[in-house]
Amino acid sequence: MLDRTPQNRLPNMPGVGYKAQHYTSIIADPAPVGWLEIHAENYMGDGGRPLAQLRHLAERFPVSVHGVGLSIGGEGPLDPAHLARLQHLCDWLQPASFSEHLAWSTHDSAFLNDLLPLPYTEATLARVADHIDQVQEVLGRTMLLENPSSYLAFDESTMSETDFLREVARRTGCGLLFDVNNVFVSAVNLGLDARGYIADFPLEKVGEIHLGGHDEDEDDHGRPLLIDSHGREVVDPVWALLDDVLARSGPRPVLIEWDTDVPDWPVLAAEARRAADALARVPA
Repeated sequence: MLDRTPQNRLPNMPGVGYKAQHYTSIIADPAPVGWLEIHAENYMGDGGRPLAQLRHLAERFPVSVHGVGLSIGGEGPLDPAHLARLQHLCDWLQPASFSEHLAWSTHDSAFLNDLLPLPYTEATLARVADHIDQVQEVLGRTMLLENPSSYLAFDESTMSETDFLREVARRTGCGLLFDVNNVFVSAVNLGLDARGYIADFPLEKVGEIHLGGHDEDEDDHGRPLLIDSHGREVVDPVWALLDDVLARSGPRPVLIEWDTDVPDWPVLAAEARRAADALARVPA
């Protein structure tokens, strides 16, 4: 096996998902933000202002690359052209971390603009592990795999999500990205115990923690349905779950995700300060 860049070189500080409208504010006064995340697919071009700004930011901040288009859980092979573009980005940027979702978003030659869930079976496990091995070999670095937000459960699943992720990490050597809002969304939608999920999660494998906002809706039977939208502030119950995670895991890099209806910088910075306060409460 090839030597690989470690799965995470981010500081145990708050980070934010970078948006171009915040560039000037981040350069002028980034506090308390210590690192930035980008979506890989937004930076796979050959030049222009976005790449110029990213190069400048990378001189000042550790950068995490978060993929949304590999379709790690897809039944077909990984797209070699997409993987090559990702390799090119990581080769010149040398990010502090790379992550992807436990999801699928492709069918035959079609790409679906969504991150869809998987049944947790031995066949799925083998396929996901093979895809992760391929990504890690091509990139020459270990990656983090993110737990999904779920809106349904599969009858054919033969293991829990936490056991599935634990075994993926064991087989591939990858790390895990723990999205706290995804846990809360899944717990409400599926009637699960969020704190029980946290207690069973292999937190020793976690290299990065995500927080984001969600929208509230109802299903066809009038039951609460939460949508992982990343379009508003983090709610108090999710902040409480973060405290539980950090008490068990110790300090970790914590990211604020806000991808739609993006607010002005002071609003996003205030969310990052709240993450900094949560980290400050955790013994080193």
